[in-house]
Amino acid sequence: MSKAEKGMGLSALAMMIFTTVFGFANGPVAFYLMGYGSIVFYVIAAILFFIPFALMMAEYGSAIKGENSGMYKWLEVSVGPRFAFIGTFMWFASYIIWMVSTASKVWIPFTTAFAGSDQTQKLGMFGLNSTQMVGLLACLWMVLVTFVSIKGVKGIIKITSLGGLAVTSLNVILVLVSGVILVANGGKLAQPLNHVMESPNPAYQTPISLLSFAVFAIFAYGGLEAIGGMVDKTKNPEKTFPRGIMLSALIISVGYALGIFLWGVSTNWDSVLSGDSTNLGNISYVMMNNLGYELGRGLGLSTATALTIGNWFARYTGIGMFLAYSGAFFALTYSPLKTLIMGTPKKLWPKKFTELNKNGMPSYAMWAQCLLVVGIILLASFGTPNPSAFYRILTLMANVSMTLPYLFLIYAFPKFKQKNDLERPFEAFKNYKWTVIISVVVFVLVLGANAFTIFQPMLEGMGAHDTIWMIAGPVGFTVLGIILYQNYARRSDKSEK
Repeated sequence: MSKAEKGMGLSALAMMIFTTVFGFANGPVAFYLMGYGSIVFYVIAAILFFIPFALMMAEYGSAIKGENSGMYKWLEVSVGPRFAFIGTFMWFASYIIWMVSTASKVWIPFTTAFAGSDQTQKLGMFGLNSTQMVGLLACLWMVLVTFVSIKGVKGIIKITSLGGLAVTSLNVILVLVSGVILVANGGKLAQPLNHVMESPNPAYQTPISLLSFAVFAIFAYGGLEAIGGMVDKTKNPEKTFPRGIMLSALIISVGYALGIFLWGVSTNWDSVLSGDSTNLGNISYVMMNNLGYELGRGLGLSTATALTIGNWFARYTGIGMFLAYSGAFFALTYSPLKTLIMGTPKKLWPKKFTELNKNGMPSYAMWAQCLLVVGIILLASFGTPNPSAFYRILTLMANVSMTLPYLFLIYAFPKFKQKNDLERPFEAFKNYKWTVIISVVVFVLVLGANAFTIFQPMLEGMGAHDTIWMIAGPVGFTVLGIILYQNYARRSDKSEK
């Protein structure tokens, strides 16, 4: 039997893409920021971003294979080594920002698991406010995870995979419980369907703020760069892969749309989400708590019992999200760093960075990474006035940093298509003119979404604080990447003379 015949079928491929891309927390965030209007953004993002970008990644993965295949190799073959290194370094930087964001947010599900609600805003002590205390706890978390990861984390990742199952089960709970609440309330929605495209959130009322939400929609389809490696594992890829992309795009966008709509069954924005204690860090737990509370009310139980049910819904969510965050954190502490160091020329790095310990981990480089993350966390937590601003900045920084590397891959794609010396077992884009047009559309979409997100605070008179934070990461890491590559190029020139 041939490899193609043994590969994944259409349904298996679609489900693998679904589990890679779909994120439960994206639904509550979308409802909090844009209400039902977020559905339109998610559908547009699926059509204009998800489908074309996934097919691009599939073409890269099928044509450029090998042990070290990945973003660096794709960009190096398509454009050149300097462009490839800076693009890959930006990709790595996005995980640094993700660690900064998640190390701070991980304490929300941790406290919720014990108390049934977010307790991080009550942590102020020793003359420090709650944001500063969370920042110090985030630093402690980063040091602890780095210390454990250096010794090998296979056992921990197996345990924390339970968190992934728990988070997946939250989707089932949302559908079933929302159905019960809808029937109990005689089909009445907690959040009315009037003025669907108007956000209930006061911060998302202007055209600029609405357009800035696009980066959240693009971020919701993150993880697509991993899809490139699935092409050669697919049965009859020429036909199956495009169909799998289309089917998974349909399933994911319908899943997001259904989830956002169902949140409106139990959650009235003004009465549940408008409080000062609700923010982008704890929104999922607030809404799950309310889901449990509304279930109790719908079943005719006492207010005290309904509150208890809500607390247990939040606890279950907290346990699942904490375990899922932990598993992802332990893996991402070393995986992107190891990929960057092993997938690029060794001479780019100080010698100690490329040395692996007995567990196969780049321990020296991991401690350097830890110091960098700790430094950024301290700057963010001690330089931000309140919890809402802190988590908003962390979320926006993560969204921008995780989507900007896509620009490198999209820009390089037409150049990749011009390479005549590559064997292409899978081609979705066969007309070069249309390849360029589609690439430009997707590039402008991602660039525009990020630009509106970055400059929205300044354009709407909220000051430059948020904008500076969102620009600082990409600019700083770009400069660092250029310096590293220039040093490498200078050393290479000297060795050749």
